[in-house]
Amino acid sequence: MHLYGYFRSSASYRVRIALNLKQLDYDTTSIHLNRNGGEQFGAAFRAINPAALVPALGAPGSEQAALTQSLAIIEYLEELHPEPPLLPRSPADRAFVRSIALAIACDVHPLNNLRVLKYLTQTLGAGEDAKTAWYRHWVATGLAVLETMLAQDGRSGDFCYGDAPTLADCCLVPQIANAQRFECDLSRVPTLMRIHANCQRLDAFQRAAPGAQPDAE
Repeated sequence: MHLYGYFRSSASYRVRIALNLKQLDYDTTSIHLNRNGGEQFGAAFRAINPAALVPALGAPGSEQAALTQSLAIIEYLEELHPEPPLLPRSPADRAFVRSIALAIACDVHPLNNLRVLKYLTQTLGAGEDAKTAWYRHWVATGLAVLETMLAQDGRSGDFCYGDAPTLADCCLVPQIANAQRFECDLSRVPTLMRIHANCQRLDAFQRAAPGAQPDAE
């Protein structure tokens, strides 16, 4: 498999975690999101993903287009390589795990995505302080909801669901890493930080971390 991504991309980070948890071999191509105006906008990468977003995953020898959207990629990996599972067996529990993952991927992450932050500063004229305030507000709002969900639900254990990592943890860890980079106050989400710490002890998460990538700056 071949992963097109960027070391600091949260969505690429999710897929790297899933690939590592499933012990799948993959090669990488770095698509630098800032260099030369953003390599994702070049014709070469747009031919792979017209949306000009990372990640994209290509299967070796396949004539099909590369897969896009991190959650779709992870579920593809889950169907192709079901062990170890990243989704529970029970339909209700699967929905619970997906709800956590989607709360991050759909509610929190889009509002602090690089292209949104650039639009705030480059098009709307927001200053760096305003951009940071925007980021921290939406991260705090989204993580507070997740904290309540996980703290009150008896299905959480060492990880978001039970005592083994799932799709939810693949999404949580990159979002926390992003929040830490922007120096967000995470003292009000102790459940999330406990789970995050448990994830960080696993080799699959360590090898997927931004700083461990060949294109890390």
